[in-house]
Amino acid sequence: MPPRPRFPGKPDPRKDEHRINDWIRVPVVRLVGADGSMVGEVPTEQAKRMAREAGLDLVEVAADAKPPVCKIMDYGKFKFAEKKKQKKKHHVAELKEVRMRPRTDNHDFETKLRHAREFLEEGHKVLFTIFFRGREMAHKELGKSRMEQIKKGTEDIAKVEHDLSMTGPRMQITLMPKPGVKPKPKPAATPPADGGAPPPDGTHAPDGTPAPVVPAPPAPVPPAPPAPAT
Repeated sequence: MPPRPRFPGKPDPRKDEHRINDWIRVPVVRLVGADGSMVGEVPTEQAKRMAREAGLDLVEVAADAKPPVCKIMDYGKFKFAEKKKQKKKHHVAELKEVRMRPRTDNHDFETKLRHAREFLEEGHKVLFTIFFRGREMAHKELGKSRMEQIKKGTEDIAKVEHDLSMTGPRMQITLMPKPGVKPKPKPAATPPADGGAPPPDGTHAPDGTPAPVVPAPPAPVPPAPPAPAT
């Protein structure tokens, strides 16, 4: 007899999960053995008994099949492996902000744009903000020109989520990765090319090899004492 719910009247907590063991109530199942071999159609009670004898669980893996497909397995390990896979696939997108001024020089602008591209390639959204101060408010066309450069500089990997807007002294635009752009993992730190060789200290050459031994200069010879007077 299948176990009764702990709280009558409330939905079954296993409703959206795989049915296992005594929760499988069909008369016949198509059984897959613990080694992955196809056993065939067997009575459900026989399949449960086989699972118990193996110290494992009978898990329904294809409920829509006729009859349902069940497999003998360790359900705890199966759920752990599923969660691990989902965790690897799950990517949390963040909103990164890149700030600049309307008169930011070209070198700094290119650097900020490169960082923004890296954020987008990692699957994050990017908020570009241009700050105006004092008389700069009279030259908003400079900010609009920069925003157009940003769009063109990222059009291969990003699209506009929120277009140009002006809030007080801030001009902003939000970009998001284009569909199909796969997030790139952050590169791992690499050791130095010289393998961590010690810096030159007089005993090693710059490439880490021992420096040639230079003989010490000979000690000075003291002068002979004067001859005694006769």
